[in-house]
Amino acid sequence: MQKQRIVITGGASGLGFALAQLAAKAGWQVAILDRDTERGEAVIGSLQRWQPDTLFFACDVTRMSDLENVAKELDERWQGIDILVNNAGVAQVGTLADTSISDWQWIIDINLLGVVRGCKAFLPLLQRNGGHIVNVASMAGLLDVPNMASYNATKAAVVSLSETLENELADSNIHVTAVCPSFFKTNLGQGMRSSIEGMEAKLDKLMSKSKLNATDIAKAIMRAIERQHSYTIPHKQGRYAWYLKRFLPRSWYRRILHKSIKKHDKS
Repeated sequence: MQKQRIVITGGASGLGFALAQLAAKAGWQVAILDRDTERGEAVIGSLQRWQPDTLFFACDVTRMSDLENVAKELDERWQGIDILVNNAGVAQVGTLADTSISDWQWIIDINLLGVVRGCKAFLPLLQRNGGHIVNVASMAGLLDVPNMASYNATKAAVVSLSETLENELADSNIHVTAVCPSFFKTNLGQGMRSSIEGMEAKLDKLMSKSKLNATDIAKAIMRAIERQHSYTIPHKQGRYAWYLKRFLPRSWYRRILHKSIKKHDKS
């Protein structure tokens, strides 16, 4: 794959950092954006060992001005970008009855509008010569696990946004990929809001059982960019669950889903 100029939001840790490592090792020009300034400054040196031109920007995806300022500076430094990865996200768990409107606004502002802002800020740079937008959604955006309404809804919106952009931007030679991983070991739980007791421990348990790690997901993203795939669903079990939802009668799928949830609760 030819060398690229890539921008990654939420790039100082987890999946974003794993992807930044792969890109830097490949000799790409990399810019990681993250609101955690301390973490970003701590990891930028390791990336610069592989690619000296790697950059870190303190950036909050809830502030359009932050993203626009980064886009302006990268335009001056790099004369554009080739790939945008909207990776920054948070989690919220709880029933609809127990989830406050303020929590809904919080997660929408980051998980959905953060992606929208990223696309709007960097789209003028991508439209010059074409490129690729990668939006990190989740299997939660394709499935409908209970007690995760706000998270499911924002990730489903990211999938829909990605599909719509793929149609809108086709004439500009801009490809769009929606990434839908299942649970894997990351720092998603650190900022999670939950109204369900013991959810943090349960999430850690689910993550620890994953056969894939952040580097595996990052490699899947790199393949999706190279092959211009519309979707990447890295986990085999996730793909299986999605096929069940798509092709089985709704009543059959719901019985399988609830049986699986009860099995996980007992384990």
